[in-house]
Amino acid sequence: MSTSSPTVDHVETLSFRLPMRGVLRWGKSSALNEVRHVLVRVFLRDGSSGVAEAPPRPTIYGETVASIRAVIEEELAPRIVGTTVAAAAARLDEIPNNHTAKGALDMAIHDALAQSRGMSLAAHLGARRALIPVSYILGIADLDTALAEASAVYAAGVRVFKVKVGRDWAADAVRIAALRTTLGDDAALYADANECFTPEDGASRLAALREAGLRYCEEPLPVEEVHARAALRAAAVLPVIADDSCFTVRDLRRELALETFDILNIKTARTGYTASTAMLDLARAAGKGVMVGSQASAGLGTVRAALFAAKDGVDHPSELSFFLKLREDVLEEPLTLHDGFLALEEAARARVDWARVARELRD
Repeated sequence: MSTSSPTVDHVETLSFRLPMRGVLRWGKSSALNEVRHVLVRVFLRDGSSGVAEAPPRPTIYGETVASIRAVIEEELAPRIVGTTVAAAAARLDEIPNNHTAKGALDMAIHDALAQSRGMSLAAHLGARRALIPVSYILGIADLDTALAEASAVYAAGVRVFKVKVGRDWAADAVRIAALRTTLGDDAALYADANECFTPEDGASRLAALREAGLRYCEEPLPVEEVHARAALRAAAVLPVIADDSCFTVRDLRRELALETFDILNIKTARTGYTASTAMLDLARAAGKGVMVGSQASAGLGTVRAALFAAKDGVDHPSELSFFLKLREDVLEEPLTLHDGFLALEEAARARVDWARVARELRD
């Protein structure tokens, strides 16, 4: 953020609650049966404002709705109020962790800055792709539930599915085979093991996924098994996606030095736009593939991620369809898919329905 750099005036947060269609299960024990997120608003002294969505994920980042609002009110907002937006990113970095609280603040600052400059957030970010290919996250579920959900999403036009695996390998294999049969050859599948494989079984399970026709696997091994992860990637059994191993730019530099992955999953919900841009540049310079991931974001979080996914260098379908699991949303107009794509033009004009949030959805 350079040239004209307005000053941050104040910050507000508002929590909201949305019902879901079913439950999303992943990893060893994580589950999500409703959306309880935080809207973060940044106001500049020139009258401009921006907003983003912070998704608390206690089992991933240790954040909750209460902790997000508290760290913003007590630590983060006092550091940036009265400073220029050009200085804000560095001030946020003074507080470690608290990933989605800082990510939402950073995105809201960019949104406000774009408004201050009289341009769209899409133009400010350099979003270029008119149609953004999406993938859909299929959680761990019984076979009938998984097939019904996948079929409904396929009918909505989605052709790329991320399949959560890792709790029960035998059940995973059955579910993957059934999904392949049900969805057909024009559907692309890949796996997310959420660190549930081990150094002893990782290679054999990746080989089984490859034989089942899956394209790649996200975080097959525990993050702390750094050398085992590097060895597994070097074995080239199946391309590996980095997610939990790359929470920060510093993490990404380590993973690039050790050559642990093939594709980077950038989640704007946890790295905002400033760090996400740095990560995109580093990954591209290293010849890595890039996708944009979701933290089970509602409509606003999806839109913020989609604008980043429309940038040059994001060359894999991105996780931008979680809104299909929601019974309600915070946007004035619901998001729609067009043959498995989000339209940049529609995402760019999406707005929060503040009156409805205050009236019906406020947590």
